Amino acid sequence: MTPPTRILIVGGGHVGLYTALRLQQRLHPGEAEVTLVDPKSYMTYQPLLAEAAAGAVDPRHVIVPLRRVLTGVQVVHGRLSGLDHPARTAAVTVPSAVAGLPPRELSLPYDVLVLAPGSIARILAVPGLAEHGIGFRSVEEAVSLRNHVLTQLDLAASTRDPALREAALTFVFVGGGYAGTGALAELEDMARYAVRHYEGLKPEDMHWVLVEAGKRILPETEPDVGLRTTEELRGRNIEVRLGTRLLSVADGVVELSDGSRLAARTLVWTAGVRANPVLRATRLPVDARGRLRCDASLRVLGTPGVWAAGDAAAVPDVTRPGECCAQNAQHAVRQARVLADNLLAEMRGQPVGEYRHELKGSLTSLGLHHGVAQLRGRALHGRTAWLLHRAVHLRRVPTWDRKARVLADWVLAGLLKREIVSMGALEQPRAVFESYVERELRDSDGG
Repeated sequence: MTPPTRILIVGGGHVGLYTALRLQQRLHPGEAEVTLVDPKSYMTYQPLLAEAAAGAVDPRHVIVPLRRVLTGVQVVHGRLSGLDHPARTAAVTVPSAVAGLPPRELSLPYDVLVLAPGSIARILAVPGLAEHGIGFRSVEEAVSLRNHVLTQLDLAASTRDPALREAALTFVFVGGGYAGTGALAELEDMARYAVRHYEGLKPEDMHWVLVEAGKRILPETEPDVGLRTTEELRGRNIEVRLGTRLLSVADGVVELSDGSRLAARTLVWTAGVRANPVLRATRLPVDARGRLRCDASLRVLGTPGVWAAGDAAAVPDVTRPGECCAQNAQHAVRQARVLADNLLAEMRGQPVGEYRHELKGSLTSLGLHHGVAQLRGRALHGRTAWLLHRAVHLRRVPTWDRKARVLADWVLAGLLKREIVSMGALEQPRAVFESYVERELRDSDGG
């Protein structure tokens, strides 16, 4: 009897989850054993992260718990630390179950390997960025940013210091891609609603700035979409500074390459991504950007038994010869399905196919009832584009459970008023308790 093929998937993002789901549906009983490794126990649906930050969707509903969805798949909570492909083993670092003890090292054998660890934020050597910047790649960062923005409104409403008030109400976002543009637009829309409930604050008191080093925002889209989005943002008194770079952040002052200096207590960094650095440690072929070099069938070049897709892979775009597929969720989801089908075809001795998908358009939500879209050469904006954005992503959110929860959030958000309370204490839940303990010990010593 032939033993089952051991399939190891590294990464639980769009590619990892959808590949595992596809295999789960199409594998024959006993044909293979699937193991998925990821540092987190859930997948984040990135396109709805900005809405989660603005409170339009519950943050828990834009994540998909891997163990609940992937029945029959062994999920390992760990991080790839090394690879010995000739021996078909992967070294995985697993956090210790006991606080204070060092992590454990596992050696996972495999016959077929799928590498999809995704990407990380591209951080530049800007003075002060590491100390003062706020990222926007995870649910935790989205929730933290929402709390931070509302805390700044609280601070501005309760201070009589004009300089402090100005800095609290200035919000600078660096990076005009999907993440930066969407996050700024959604949070500005939320803050504009929130200031109605702050005595002495008006929407025009806030200063929102989008900084982009390129010639236009949303470079992933058609030029008309970027231009239309810029007009939409500027119509809401949001500054869009093109051809501008962040030079430094120090003492609450943001310095830009156009010579301006902004007093700001908020700096959000969304200036691009880069392939996960763990890929270079695999000793597999990578391109100049650190992505695994693949062929059009999603196999890693010159490495039998290894497949890759998504942000971690340089996949030739057969619809645009000489170029690679863009790093976005639209390609990642479709590549995952082709990867799973090709993997099964190779296991069964059948021919594999090429990944071929031509992007038909783009969608961007810019806050409640605001959006911009480009579909098959037709430009849409306003409520129509916003509704289309929601319809498309509701269809793409994995599992019916998550679709229902996201839809319920949208319906309730339309019927009820927005929540405008900062829950920053959630980020340090023991802070209050520790202050009580410290005070009690001090009082007892004094007694």
